[in-house]
This record gives sequence, structure tokens and C-alpha cells, in this order.
Amino acid sequence: MKGSGNIPTLLVEAKCLPEAWEKAVLAVWDQGLDLKTQYDKQEDPPSKDATVMITIHAPFSEPRIHKNFPGGPVELEVYRQEVVKGIHDHWIDPVSGKWTYTYHERLFAYCPVEDLRGPVKTPKPFSPVDQIEYIIDSLSKTTYTRRAQAITWMPTADIHTDDPPCLQRIWCRLVEDGSGQFILNMNTHWRSRDLYKAWFMNVYALTDLQRLIAERISEKIKRPVRIGRYVDISDSLHLYGKYLEEIKAEVEKMRDGQYQNRSWESTHPAFEMMVQEARDRLAKDPDWYAKGNR
Repeated sequence: MKGSGNIPTLLVEAKCLPEAWEKAVLAVWDQGLDLKTQYDKQEDPPSKDATVMITIHAPFSEPRIHKNFPGGPVELEVYRQEVVKGIHDHWIDPVSGKWTYTYHERLFAYCPVEDLRGPVKTPKPFSPVDQIEYIIDSLSKTTYTRRAQAITWMPTADIHTDDPPCLQRIWCRLVEDGSGQFILNMNTHWRSRDLYKAWFMNVYALTDLQRLIAERISEKIKRPVRIGRYVDISDSLHLYGKYLEEIKAEVEKMRDGQYQNRSWESTHPAFEMMVQEARDRLAKDPDWYAKGNR
């Protein structure tokens, strides 16, 4: 592919999250195209980049946790709550130099504006739209609809910011299996993605959102809804050049294909203990982790 002028298009299939992460890292490491990014320093080597579609057939199958992704149980729980519960939506305050958005805000209270740099309390031209509630209602009313989606992109404003959303769209559909039980399939589409430092946490949180949507639909239609496959599509899935030396050591471990040796079940006592401690602290103070109180 080198010298062809074409970005590689890669397909990855896995049963669980840790297996998918390792397979994706190896695929982009081995087959990714060397490309520079807008975040590089002059001395940084180019990143390895590819367009990648990853299918995780059973996203809640165990093991669900990879021990070696850059982060840990506490970071996973903080990020999950940030995306699914919106614990950091109050950080949206671009006038003060803070965030211009969160995924939770874009998905649960989408409200396009012309200028994200305006004061948070400035009157908005439209009422906020809870797109996740729309997905739940849409699939509850018409289980086979193909219109159950949510977007994040604001062409009115995001093109003018330095840090626009990576996640672009969520699409869901219900399918009946051979026994007549409903299965919720989810696709997510990403503009750009840090495979090494962001992907695992992204998918951990988004599959939890998939679980939430399935449970809410089940409550509405009074029928069981099981979580189906999760498909993750990235236009640019990359391993940053500045991390390549760090990633190289992990890649060598991944070559043996034994991802189970580097994974935890989500029911592991140590994992559960750390997650519960994080939940207790976040319940008292959503900013606890950001303050460095670990």
C-alpha cells in the first residue's frame, strides 16, 4: 500500500473487547500507512494510519477488560460515567477555556449553535434534542426501523474549533433471532481515533450505552432485548508516531495471540473493588478524579 496514495482499509473481527483491541493494534501496526497529523511536533515520526471496521460479536463476553490499555479500572469508570451519565457536562464552558462539548451532551442534549465560544447560558436557537431517547422510542414503536441514529457533528460550529468530536454517529437496529428474541445491534462511526490510548475506553463506554438502550427498549415493549454485535468504524484509526516506541513493547506481547493472559473478567474481585470505590467517590464529587484524589 505504501506509495499507492490510498489509505489501507482493514477489517477486524473478534468475540470480546480485549481480543478486538489487540487485533486492531496489530493490524494497524503491520499494515497502517505512515502519515503525519496536525498534532505532531517537528521531531515526531509519522503515525501509522488506516480506515478500520471492527466487529465485536459479543461485546459483553468475558474477558471484557484488558489489563494493559493505557489506563485502569478507575479511568474506565470515570469515562463510562462521563459518556453515559454526563458527570462532566458542567465542564462545558469554552469562554473559560474549558471543553466545547462532551459526547453525553451531544447525544442526550444535541443543540446546534453557530459559535461554541459563546457563554454557556446564551439563548440557543433550538431546543435540546435527546437523541438517545429518540433511538429508544423509535425502536420501541417500529422495531425494524433503520432510522434510529444519533449524531454529534455541528457543521455550524465544529469546523471552527481545534478539537471537534471524534465520534460522529451512532446507529442502532433490532433484529429477531431464531427463537424470536430481539437483539440490539449497534454501529458507531468515528472521524478520527487514537487506537492505543483512546479506543478501548471509547468502546467500553459506548457498549455500556448499547446495554442501556437495550434495557430501556425492553422496558417499553415488555419483551427481552439482548445485546448484539457492536461494529466500530473509524475513518482514521491511528497509532501516533510519538507513542511508537511505547507501543512496540505491547505489540511484541500481542504477537502470541494469547490476549486472555493480559485480560481480566469484569467480575474479577480486584476490578470490581476499584470500580466500586470510583463509583462511591464520584457519587460524592464528580470532579474527584480530575482533582487528583486517587
